[in-house]
Amino acid sequence: MQHKMNKLLLIAGLSTLFLSGCQVVSVKNQALNVSIANERDSILSRNKLSEASLNVLSMTGREAKVCSEDPENCINEIKQIPQIQDEQLLSTASELYLAKAIALEKSSECKIGILSKHTSEEHQKIQKDNFNKCLDQQLLMLDKSVRYSYAYMFNTKRAPQARIFDNRQVQLRDFYNQSIAKLVSTYNLRYTPTEIANQIKIGQNTYNIDFSHYPELKDRKIEQLMSTYNLNFSGLRSVTRRDGFGSEFLVVLPEDSVNSLAKTKYIIDPLTFKYPNNVNPNIHSARYLAATLTAEPVSAHSVDEIVNNSTFEIKAYDPYKYEQLTIGKKTYPLAANFSAPYGLWLAQNNLGKSAYLSLIDRDEQITMPHLYMLEPYNPQKKVIVLVHGLASSPEAWIRLTNDIMGDNVLREHYQVWQVFYSTNMPIIESRFQIYAILTQAFGQVKVGTPAKTDAVLIGHSMGGIISRLLVSDADITQNALKMMNYRQLNQYKKLPIIQQRLAIKDVPNFSRAIFLAAPHRGTEFADRWFTKAARKIIKLPGAFLSAVGDVLTQEESLKDALKEIDHSFIQNGPSDLSYQSKFMALTKNIMPKTGMKYHSIIGNATKSDDLNLISDDIVPYKSAHLDGAISEKIIKGGHSIQETPEAVLELRRILRLHLIELGLYKP
Repeated sequence: MQHKMNKLLLIAGLSTLFLSGCQVVSVKNQALNVSIANERDSILSRNKLSEASLNVLSMTGREAKVCSEDPENCINEIKQIPQIQDEQLLSTASELYLAKAIALEKSSECKIGILSKHTSEEHQKIQKDNFNKCLDQQLLMLDKSVRYSYAYMFNTKRAPQARIFDNRQVQLRDFYNQSIAKLVSTYNLRYTPTEIANQIKIGQNTYNIDFSHYPELKDRKIEQLMSTYNLNFSGLRSVTRRDGFGSEFLVVLPEDSVNSLAKTKYIIDPLTFKYPNNVNPNIHSARYLAATLTAEPVSAHSVDEIVNNSTFEIKAYDPYKYEQLTIGKKTYPLAANFSAPYGLWLAQNNLGKSAYLSLIDRDEQITMPHLYMLEPYNPQKKVIVLVHGLASSPEAWIRLTNDIMGDNVLREHYQVWQVFYSTNMPIIESRFQIYAILTQAFGQVKVGTPAKTDAVLIGHSMGGIISRLLVSDADITQNALKMMNYRQLNQYKKLPIIQQRLAIKDVPNFSRAIFLAAPHRGTEFADRWFTKAARKIIKLPGAFLSAVGDVLTQEESLKDALKEIDHSFIQNGPSDLSYQSKFMALTKNIMPKTGMKYHSIIGNATKSDDLNLISDDIVPYKSAHLDGAISEKIIKGGHSIQETPEAVLELRRILRLHLIELGLYKP
């Protein structure tokens, strides 16, 4: 009996083994990220085709490796299979051509190395010819990928709206955008143009360039033209993008040629100075520009025409002016990268280093203030002007500027101008020079346009003091003369340069101001031993002293007056911040002009809520507070309060409030 039982168990076990050996499908749990990756990854994110393309090749008996090597023959063979739907054919073709272009890009032939000086000219020529042939082949593949992806999106039986939730549609949009990016970049590598071309030739195909949506770029020389997809900025906490149709680019224009003397020379009377061509070289139009490119057939009614015959147009769009584009009488969102131009501007100009060098009079380039427009000037937008603080630069405003770009409402209604100035200058001098450059900048704005009026001025720390004095009217001449101890200094009041600085006038283009951590009544921090030691190192700029000396020595009786400079009355910026300074005594009670709306944002680095104790470790509340402010926000944080999320949110609230009160926006 036992023998029979063992025999039955053996037979049952073998049966189970044989059955499992014949089983074709088994099941097991798979990590969610693997499932999503299998569904959404493509040749752009991994070293093989997407599952959708692999499935098409599998159905038709084609090998992925063979098709990736020779997409032309593979696609021609698949076209002969009637069971393959139009979307399957077009999407797979686009990815195969893009895969071949990527493979060529990685090949040694498409990379020209640094040739040794011992390499013969003949060998260099051969290598260069092979390089160009490889790039030409790459361009042909990218051209096909653009055409097939466009045909998939707009010329299949199903309209784009019918597959709005399809993963495949997102993949094809990416193939299209990336193919354009690579096509333009590869063309520039192949031909190294110095101007933005009006036409691109790829084999027998032509791409005409249309600038009707970006006239600022037409016939312009270029310094750099690059796709933004591979750019990464470590200093930006986030990259502000807008998803949509089109390939994201960054254009860098050459700096305007200006008189180099005007750049470095200190101009004591900038309001009447005759600049070359009547243009202040320190007012900088935007050179780092966001652009979005699309490629569309000029006239095509069938897929075959799009893929093989049609001339295409590359259309350049200014994403600040256009949020949508129209294709086939339907509108689609326009893609954009707003952070990349700003990030590259900061990275290439290294403004933070310049700020510290100027503080110790080691950088002559910013002895005079500079004004930077961060986007192409738009007369229909209100202006925001940002003024940084001591030993700082426009880098202080990275978070705010990036958030303005990322806020649809603020981006639509505002343009940002940033002031960069040398903070070792006497504050009264910085105020006057910034007043002059802002007056000149707004003087270029046409009367009656939105940009001319109701601008917003935002200042941090020392920049907050300067900003308050830029929106105030006060004549401190008599009080200043009373403080001078040199017997002939009373003659100062006869000099126009003195009258200009002591008769404080407002910039009438502003109707709102925001002050952050501003020591309006000074700070005792400026009188601590280590700060006093630093103040001894920080000197007035040599160019400034030389310019003042030239003016004073023209008056024989005022030659000895130069001895007073940098000893008691005219001091450097950090010394002016002392609550005991003559500058503070003269200006602390000056308030913004009647009708000016202003706000305060104040840091609190203490654990106290007592207004007598609150301080951001540098500026006490009693110095930062201003009577009459529409709002006053106290935020937990130190002196660099403008970098905190809470301060940025408050600034955004105020900027939206400004638009609401002007009737430009309804929440």
